[in-house]
This record gives sequence, structure tokens and C-alpha cells, in this order.
Amino acid sequence: MKIHGIPSRTLRAHPASQTLDIIDQTRLPHALHWVSVQTLEEAAHAIRAMQVRGAPLIGATAAYGLALALKTGADDAHLAHAVSTLWATRPTAVNLHWALTRMRAHLQPLPAEERLAAAWAEAARIEEENVAQNTAIGEHGLRLLRTLKPAGSASLNLMTHCNAGWLATVDRGTALSPIYAADEAGLPLHVWVSETRPRNQGLLTAWELAQQGVPHTLIADNAAGILMREGKVDAVIVGADRITANGDVANKVGTYLKALACADNGIPFYVAAPRSTIDFALADGSAIEIEARDGDEFRDVHGLDSRGTPACLRQLPAAEAVANPAFDVTPARLISGIITERGVCAASTAGLLSLYPEARRD
Repeated sequence: MKIHGIPSRTLRAHPASQTLDIIDQTRLPHALHWVSVQTLEEAAHAIRAMQVRGAPLIGATAAYGLALALKTGADDAHLAHAVSTLWATRPTAVNLHWALTRMRAHLQPLPAEERLAAAWAEAARIEEENVAQNTAIGEHGLRLLRTLKPAGSASLNLMTHCNAGWLATVDRGTALSPIYAADEAGLPLHVWVSETRPRNQGLLTAWELAQQGVPHTLIADNAAGILMREGKVDAVIVGADRITANGDVANKVGTYLKALACADNGIPFYVAAPRSTIDFALADGSAIEIEARDGDEFRDVHGLDSRGTPACLRQLPAAEAVANPAFDVTPARLISGIITERGVCAASTAGLLSLYPEARRD
């Protein structure tokens, strides 16, 4: 996708210098700032502090973080320490664990002296696969979006929640990939962007849609219901941090409420995600660990002051008790379909296995 008209990915790997550049997403949308990540500890911090966020991008960053870690040693002890350090950064997004499991399986059989170069090469393969998968999600999603545009309507009105676009992946995005594909194909559309408190990732969605020139309107989270009731939303499309074997979906907190509103108003609700987000080892959403984040994310508000300087405003007393779950689980019964790199399927065990028969367990 483009930043200021220049095609770019969300990370830049430099195997020769053994460094990784990432966008510090905590400074968006007010400032675009690239950070050089050079150590295991810096990679773990970037994931934990949400300098990088979005399940697919977390996975790719973790893969490169493992490569960074092996600079100081590539024996079994160093490899195990690096995997465990990165594994503990975020509990809900399955792509993190998927990427680390894949990297460990690839590196473990190799002699220690070969692991560093192999780690960079395998991380690069994960990066490229993510781009290819997201592009395919866009193609399958575009075919679906063409069927959703109401006859006689000037444009297709979509709604999304959180940020499942270019910024949440290496490129293109998941939920936004069909939107970008539709825009590029000339399908008239408009996107309602939910602000997604308390981290306000909807602001990131609005920022990247503006970069691509896609028509959109930012809304308060609680405005979603009335827009649906007034007939201003044709479909909702979101990403996912984990999809269980039965089609339940964990995504940014507030997703479940939008799915409920869709069900009440007869509006289709779709989830877009690659294979690495599907956890066939978990039977249903009740087994998903929901990350509880620091309460100050809720107590504090970050933005620009009247002089345009980054500032933090405390909206609640430090002692105010708050709850800050990062995700919720939308049951499969509320999901109209799951868009993957292999096509669109029902949110069910049978639906997922129809696309991924190799995951079937006897």
C-alpha cells in the first residue's frame, strides 16, 4: 500500500545488518515514525507495547525477532529462550504462536552455525506468504462485495471495527484487503470506521484509508447501532486475532456488539483472516485466553494539544478501578462467512474444513 503516494510495507528487514525497521503505531495517526529494532528485547517490547499490532504483523515481527535473537547465540538454549520470550508478549493472537512454532520447527534440526541465516530466510518466507495471502483474501472478498451492493444504490456502505488493514499486516490487510480491491476495481463504496476505544485503532484505519483515497467516515463506537437501524450499513467486515475450529472469532473488544447489532438488523457480518489465524486445536471460543491490558490505556487519552504537540490527558483518577479486556469472542452463529486466502466459507467446523481439509482430525 502507499504512504504519501509511495508503495511501502509495514516492516523493512535488513539481513545484511541484522536489523528490522517497524512503524511505531503508537504514534499514529499524528506522526509516522520508523523505529530500528536490533535485539530480542526490542522486538518483544515492540509487540507487547503495541508498536506493532494486528495478528498477522505480530506473527511476522516475532519471526524476525527470533532471527534478531540468534545474533548473540544460536544454540538450543538461546533458541528456547528467544521463543519463550516472544511467546509471552501477547496471549490472544494465535499468529504469534503459529509463527514461533513454525520458526522453531524449521531451525531446531539445523546445526547451530546454520540457524542465524536460516532464521532470516524463513522469516522472509513468512513475510512474503502474508502478502500473498492478503492479496488472495482481497480477491475473494471483492467477488463477495460485488454481490452485496444494493440495486440502485450509489455505493456500497461497509462498516469495520479496529484496524485490520495494511497496518495490521505486512501489506494489503485482511478486512480492508477486499475494500482496497473493490476501490481499485472501481466499485463505488464508503466505509464507516468505528473508533475502537480505548486504543482507538479505528483512527489507524481512517489514516490508511485516507492514504489510499478510499471514502470513509469515522464514528464513535456507540453510533454503530443507529446507523444500522437507519439502513446506512450494507455489511460489516472485520479481521480476527484467533478463529477456533467451530468458527468462533476473537477480535478487538466491541466486535461482538457489532455482530449482535447486525443480527438484529439483518445485516451480513463477515470476518477476513488467513490460515495462520485459524486455531484448529481449540474447539470453540470459550477456550480462548482474553488478554487483560493495563488500565491506564483506559484512564489516559493520547493526542495533540492546542500547539500540535503530542500529549497525554488523564480522564480518570489513577485509583479509579477499570476493566480493560483487549478482545471479545463472537460466536459462529452470528457470522455470515469467513473470508480466507482459499475462499469464503461458513463459520463452522464443516465450513473451515472444506477450505482446509488437511486440518481434519480423525
